[in-house]
Amino acid sequence: MTDGNVTDKIRLIGSEVLLDLRNNILPFWMNRVCDPADGFYGAVCNDGTPVNAEDRGSVLNARILWTFSSAYRLYGLESYRKIADRARQYFLSHFIDYEHGGVFWSVHPDGTVSNNIKQSYATAFGIYGIAEHYRATGDTKSLETAKMLFRTLQDKVHDNIRKGYYEVFEDDYSLTTTDGVDGVNGAVKTMNSHIHIMEAYTTLYRIWPDMEVRDALSELVSILQNQLYSKETGQLVLYCNEDWKSLKSVESFSHDIETSWLLTETADALEIDSLSEQIRKQSIRMVDEALDKGLRTDGAMRDWQDSSGYSERLSWWAQCETIIGCVNAWQISGDVKYIDTALKVWSYIKLHFIDYIHGDWFKNLNADGTPLAGDMKVSVWNCPYHSTRMGFELLNRLF
Repeated sequence: MTDGNVTDKIRLIGSEVLLDLRNNILPFWMNRVCDPADGFYGAVCNDGTPVNAEDRGSVLNARILWTFSSAYRLYGLESYRKIADRARQYFLSHFIDYEHGGVFWSVHPDGTVSNNIKQSYATAFGIYGIAEHYRATGDTKSLETAKMLFRTLQDKVHDNIRKGYYEVFEDDYSLTTTDGVDGVNGAVKTMNSHIHIMEAYTTLYRIWPDMEVRDALSELVSILQNQLYSKETGQLVLYCNEDWKSLKSVESFSHDIETSWLLTETADALEIDSLSEQIRKQSIRMVDEALDKGLRTDGAMRDWQDSSGYSERLSWWAQCETIIGCVNAWQISGDVKYIDTALKVWSYIKLHFIDYIHGDWFKNLNADGTPLAGDMKVSVWNCPYHSTRMGFELLNRLF
């Protein structure tokens, strides 16, 4: 199903998103987040003021690395290459554990380790950022480092019996005393880590088409078709024990719609027609369920819902993933309703999330669309990854 002005709609959203990417988001991170001493600030206030004493997270730094590596690969500007190289050097110098493998969770501003816990999620983003740096620059040191981190996940984190990847370990990859993840007792395997390990391995496979990476991707897709996906509800399962038993009932609309297009990307990379067809059907269902249950009438996507009700705040990343998920659903189905939804979400972003005074976006809003008091533009979790990835995806898909 199409209509006559779908081309105009696509050009509108694509051109506006890319203009914001080049003139607002990327300049903010180049000009406000680089620490003149070394690396990147661990926190920056909404008005652009850095918090010098804040620890620096590996996830944030891996996402900065991925962002500017991608920007350089797509646009070829040396200013982007300079930030990408700076991020790569800082990450390799401070976050990678060359003794035990994997990635430290955080470091102090002076570069010394502040939290040495090994979380598979962080190592996945390390692979993702470093592999993208090689993809953009051809720097073989980045490729070898990404391979090394892949080996850590496969050798120390992968469950060879029940499949999938465990979540948290001590510094030396011994069993952790921490019970569960995100306050969910007994949770040792999570949807969130699996979708981002898959995303990281997909990028790695593009630059290093090794059979073990391919087999790992095939396993991850199967897990996200079965153990971490409910065919009854069309939604993801978030927290599991080692036998894949679900431990908490949460509907994560934002993760569902994010996974809908990440799965499509991975299935297409594996180049198996029958698998791609299965995933496209699953993708459309996940998008439809997420939009039906999570999208507000004003165009804002809610994060999640559990027995207590909807999440109170609105996050920037849920809006970004909704736009990509809708564009992907339109490309699969040809139904212009998904483009109309993407435009509606983008209109909400322009009205409420973009900070036209200090730059970048507000990362979290109250339910009424006002900025969350005390929130940061930059923090362990508040990063450039989702908003820039939205721009890069639209650039690749619509132009």
